[in-house]
Amino acid sequence: MDANLLYVVSGSVLFGISAGVLGCFAFLRKRALMGDALAHAALPGVCLAYLLTGGMKHPLLFIVGAAASGLLGSFALNTITRRSRIKEDAAIGLVLSVFFGVGIMLLTYIQHQPLGNQSGLDKFLFGQAASLIGRDIYLFGSLALVVLIAMVLAYKELKVIAFDPGFATGIGVPIGWMDTFLTVLIVLVVVAGLQAVGVVLMAAMVITPAAAARQWTDRLTRMLGLAGLFGATAGAVGAVTSALAPRMPTGPWIVIAITAIFAVSIAFAPRHGMLPRWWRHARNATRINRENILKTLYRLREDQPALTPTIDLLRRYRHLSVGRALRLLQQLARMRLVEQGGRPEEWQLTPNGIRAAESLVRRHRLWEVYLTQYLQLGKGQVHADAEEIEHVLTPELEVELEALLHRPRLDPHARPIPYERGGA
Repeated sequence: MDANLLYVVSGSVLFGISAGVLGCFAFLRKRALMGDALAHAALPGVCLAYLLTGGMKHPLLFIVGAAASGLLGSFALNTITRRSRIKEDAAIGLVLSVFFGVGIMLLTYIQHQPLGNQSGLDKFLFGQAASLIGRDIYLFGSLALVVLIAMVLAYKELKVIAFDPGFATGIGVPIGWMDTFLTVLIVLVVVAGLQAVGVVLMAAMVITPAAAARQWTDRLTRMLGLAGLFGATAGAVGAVTSALAPRMPTGPWIVIAITAIFAVSIAFAPRHGMLPRWWRHARNATRINRENILKTLYRLREDQPALTPTIDLLRRYRHLSVGRALRLLQQLARMRLVEQGGRPEEWQLTPNGIRAAESLVRRHRLWEVYLTQYLQLGKGQVHADAEEIEHVLTPELEVELEALLHRPRLDPHARPIPYERGGA
């Protein structure tokens, strides 16, 4: 691998890790747009640093200017939020637009100066990491490393204010100072990433890795690790792609990469992804429909013992299509809970099916008794609620209900409550 490309990839990876990890705390503190505001606020500082130093393009000067301007933007944001009736989202919009407008004005002024079009400051809008040299990468990479170390040292405090600010106040954590510390870290990450991602797309790298990681886990440590991994991957992919296509700025490629990771996460993450969640809902709906068929067969057997129910009769009670009803009955047959009667359209419960249906009916009727006795609901009001709770009531809660209600024999509609054989 070319040495310059190695520098660029290393710097982008370090930036991606620091932005991803820090973004988790901004995400959990509901400050997703803070990075966007501070990135736009840093542009005037970069331009002023260039003007005040007579056109010098040393990266350290740009860092100082961007950091000073970003901190000024954060101060303005906090002042507007705390000392006025303007909400934080409106304050972010004000700071972002005003500072970015000033930055564009200064950038335009520089472009109209002699040799101003060669200043390269326009690369701060969309990023151009592939144009950096080894000295720049060392500087920006070191800044990202400082941010990571600072987050490790303040991990416990950042964690507690992210999840429970009230508890943090009670145990003496200085929330105001920690928020300021978090803002300073965001400024540093923004400064480190300006030349890689650019002002316009900086918000994506602060928040998208955290949002993608959140789809995969509910534990903060895993979320931090995944966010860092996603950010590093996006940084590497964007830097390499930009190097292979020199006319394409780095920032958009990095953002496209992290957006692709986010799209995969939100679609396929096992716990919170849309497709697994849809699959769980569909599977749960199928299970409930199967249980409703068992319960309906039990009720028909209870009311009309001589009758062998047909598919048409089940459909009238459960409002199912012929195909859907037949598929559910076939599933129950494979589970050995139902079997066909004398004719193909007739179905009846097996001994195992009777026991499963009795369990459902028992939970249903116990809950109806509970609602009428403890919530004083009329017997006409309890059926719909019991229809839902019977599918989620655990065996432990069922035992508690039996004990609480002293094992009632009848439900509010004077129907017998079927208990397990030998337990009556």
